[in-house]
Amino acid sequence: MTWETAKSFIDMILSNEKEFKEESVVWEFIGGEPFLEVELIDKICDYLKVRMYELNHHWFNSYRFSISTNGINYHTTEVQNFIRKNQNHLSIGITIDGTQKKHDLNRVYKITERGSYKDVLRNIPLWLEQFPYAGTKVTISSSDIPYISESVIHLFAIGIHMININVVFEDVWNEGDDVLFENELIKLADIIIDRGYYQDYVCSFFSENIGKPLDVIHDNQNWCGAGRMLSVDSAGNLYPCTRFAQYSLRDKKAWIIGNIKDGIDDNKLRPFLTLDRISQSKPECISCEVASGCAWCQGENYDAAKTHTVYERSTAICKMHKARVRANNYYWNKLYRKLELEGLREQFEANKRVVKPDLC
Repeated sequence: MTWETAKSFIDMILSNEKEFKEESVVWEFIGGEPFLEVELIDKICDYLKVRMYELNHHWFNSYRFSISTNGINYHTTEVQNFIRKNQNHLSIGITIDGTQKKHDLNRVYKITERGSYKDVLRNIPLWLEQFPYAGTKVTISSSDIPYISESVIHLFAIGIHMININVVFEDVWNEGDDVLFENELIKLADIIIDRGYYQDYVCSFFSENIGKPLDVIHDNQNWCGAGRMLSVDSAGNLYPCTRFAQYSLRDKKAWIIGNIKDGIDDNKLRPFLTLDRISQSKPECISCEVASGCAWCQGENYDAAKTHTVYERSTAICKMHKARVRANNYYWNKLYRKLELEGLREQFEANKRVVKPDLC
């Protein structure tokens, strides 16, 4: 992205307070690898701060910068200078997938095909020193299943307390993957409970709020924020989220809702603003006994649909969600039995807290 494109996008947003009325805003930089362009990002952030001040904008002092990075360049002088300048309004998430074997399955240097694990790991202590409550995001596909439990425990061991982890939404699953997945999660549940990790660490695979029937009267919202997460690419095109850009799609054409010159085309945005669970789900999804917590990606729904629509929910993860629910039930039953035997149930409930990672 050129500086001119970035500046035009910022000016378009800040000059239109009637359309962008949210009380706060997150300016997110996502790639590729954002820190390859840290000088441009620094210039963008400086301009944003100055313009919000000059305009007496309602977002001044009510904003955050968020960066998702592979962590390789985190230690460099340029990145560290940027962090020191913006740390009070900055969230950074480093993606490290687990053990070296798991991480290096997918995250390799293009030319040498060498895995990047060691280069990321060396920057984790500095990152956690600067952002002690930060979490990482781990994604699981078919080939990753055997490494789930050891990878989560490894991430705990290197000091990361919040592990946000999920399976990919694409249709990549093989016959029997759900059984392997359930067994791996049960193994992980045993380790977390037997070793007491549950007291200080969180793995998002285990949640008391999933695996129940839906109350669609009160729980009919769309799963993600597509349509409310405006995204701009290097050419100045606007999207309902970055997943609808051409480089994020397999089979469909990009869903462009405007550009930095002409602004947003409300007609192209409108389908996203009316999305809810019922309008895009099959009846069996709505009536499913373990429907709560079953997620989707709006971009994948569009990419996998037979027609040009966002109103066709992809169900590629159905078996994986049900496997997660079974393992999740095992986890909470075992944990509460342990706590009751030790007379700690009431204390655990009293001390229970929701741990939120930095925005990433």
